[in-house]
Amino acid sequence: MSPSPLEFTVVSEDESSAARLGRLQLPHGVVDTPAFLPVGTQGAVKAVTPEQVAGTGAQMILANTYHLALRPGSDVVREAGGLHEFTGWKGPILTDSGGYQVFSLGDLNKVDDDGVTFRSHLDGDEVRLTPRRCMEIQNDLGADIIMAFDECPPYPASREQVEAAVGRTSRWAELCREAHSREADQALFGIVQGGCFDDLREESARQLLELDFPGYAIGGVSVGEPPEDMRRVVEVTVPLLPPDRPRYLMGVGMPEDLVDMSLQGIDLFDCVVATRHARNAGLFTSKGVVKIRNSAWERDYNPLDDDCSCYTCREFSRSYLRHLYQRSEILGPILGTIHNLTWFQRLMSQLREAIAAGCGLEFRKSCREKGFFSDRPSAGD
Repeated sequence: MSPSPLEFTVVSEDESSAARLGRLQLPHGVVDTPAFLPVGTQGAVKAVTPEQVAGTGAQMILANTYHLALRPGSDVVREAGGLHEFTGWKGPILTDSGGYQVFSLGDLNKVDDDGVTFRSHLDGDEVRLTPRRCMEIQNDLGADIIMAFDECPPYPASREQVEAAVGRTSRWAELCREAHSREADQALFGIVQGGCFDDLREESARQLLELDFPGYAIGGVSVGEPPEDMRRVVEVTVPLLPPDRPRYLMGVGMPEDLVDMSLQGIDLFDCVVATRHARNAGLFTSKGVVKIRNSAWERDYNPLDDDCSCYTCREFSRSYLRHLYQRSEILGPILGTIHNLTWFQRLMSQLREAIAAGCGLEFRKSCREKGFFSDRPSAGD
């Protein structure tokens, strides 16, 4: 494999935990880690402009390979100059492989040893994804970090199902490496699978390390398993990964998980939780989640969060935000998204400061005492 477009440096390590402060140099900028990536599934972070996303402190975003391949088509994005030109986001971008859709569109797909045949959730047309096609799409999209095509098994799944997924993921990863045509400006990550079986996680990591990727992801978590199983999987898998490569935990993004998994040694996270909850009136604050539609806020003229300096908290009251959501005004989700993304980025910035000072465990304790992790919302809140 030719030299990677990615440079990762461990700047310092937390004396109280396994956390590390890192710096990730990519073609479109630098990312200080641990870092949280807002999700722009269709090439846009919902309800906000790229300029507003950058204003929240976000360093990097994620886009979805499967969805962009359907619409507008990777050829359209390529002809526009790639995702950065097409979307107006100038910072680093990561694209997933489409492997998550193997799980999320389970009723619409058929997996075989060569790839996955989907029925489009848009019009029912047949869509075929193979490792080679996955690389062609991601090469067209032009993200800084791209992911090898993997099979993400559901939860629960039998050992036989997960074992087969591990085997396919390893074979597909090798085929992706062979098909990747833009090694000079796109870093290809491998994805460790294995469900909740510790020995299969070890086997998956061993097989992928033989391919010497510039970074590694832990996939197949946050798919319905109990939180304690997710945490155990991370605890088992992180020590198996090279310490000089970035570690990415896919699809995990609740505040307590961001802190706890960073203390386990994870560098990158992505999740829809910040933006999805903003659209559904769940706003994160330093004292827990505020469900802004509740009548308790009708005459509350205080800022949403006294500890937040985002545009929303500087200019608007809880009463006004409640009014916007109650009346289904589009400004409500816009202001909510600006706040939630800012809140998440501020959490990560404070976490990085704590790691640099060698007091990551103290920071986690402080977050819990202040109520940062209370009122864990469900996906439908």
